[in-house]
Amino acid sequence: MYRIKTMVVVAFLLSPLIHYAQHTDVINSNRPGETMSAFSVGKSVIQVESGIYGIKENHSILNYDANGYGIDMTLRYGFLQEKLELIADFQYQYEQVTSPLKSINKSAMKQTIIGLKYLIYDPFKNYEKKINVYSWKANHSFNWHQFIPAVSVFAGANITLANNPYYFSSNAAISPKIMLITQNHLGDGSWVFVTNIIGDYIGTDYPSYGYGLTLTKGFNEKWSGFIENQGYKSDFYSDAIVRGGAAYLINKDMQIDASISSSLKTTPSIFYGGIGFSWRYDANYQEVRVKIDTGDSTKKAKRRAKKAKKG
Repeated sequence: MYRIKTMVVVAFLLSPLIHYAQHTDVINSNRPGETMSAFSVGKSVIQVESGIYGIKENHSILNYDANGYGIDMTLRYGFLQEKLELIADFQYQYEQVTSPLKSINKSAMKQTIIGLKYLIYDPFKNYEKKINVYSWKANHSFNWHQFIPAVSVFAGANITLANNPYYFSSNAAISPKIMLITQNHLGDGSWVFVTNIIGDYIGTDYPSYGYGLTLTKGFNEKWSGFIENQGYKSDFYSDAIVRGGAAYLINKDMQIDASISSSLKTTPSIFYGGIGFSWRYDANYQEVRVKIDTGDSTKKAKRRAKKAKKG
């Protein structure tokens, strides 16, 4: 028993006391949810997240039905440094709207957003959970540190062309979008909780404010699932959406996903489902390592200094 404990201690002491940067061993996609994670893809890393969806809409008061499809794509690039990410988000949608009196088709870029995300605080930086080689219970006890979230901010611009049927004005416009992002890794790390607080179309006649809450669970090395609640409110349009789905990891740089979504209100009621694909190119990435100071090295240095003075 003593020999086993000794081997464990030696292995632990010889392990490198480092913290890896935001780049992960496998792709970390925001899909199939709609919230934005706090961490970036890593400096010089390019990531594409895209999908197609079908949508069905019914308005119980205005008495119309709408059926259509859409394509969305998000381009992410680790820009200049580990904490900074350049994001371009595009969404095109086509719908056929039918009412008792007429039927019309509408199609346009429903969303075009370009902006930057910056990591303000990383709870894992300079932190390493202490391992007690003598106690399994101590190593698996509740850890309050998991409630400290990573925090990021996003600032970007909505770009809308003239005569867009999905916009509340016929004029072309550019308006700000800002977001506060938090992310917690819970339990054994297989649970991830992301919160987005959003201000959209700021400075226009109809600013929108909303939130997004996403809980993701990794079931094994390949499969993960999520549930999500998204809400937004403005004088132009307000709604709450519930969403769920799963993702499958093809390899370390590719992921496929599927999800369904439904609104909670009936004016209009919205139901849509989609599938997607995420791909990462990280050949130009150079690993960044940050040494973690567990306090032991500082204590040893102080002891050596005291001995030197006594000598």
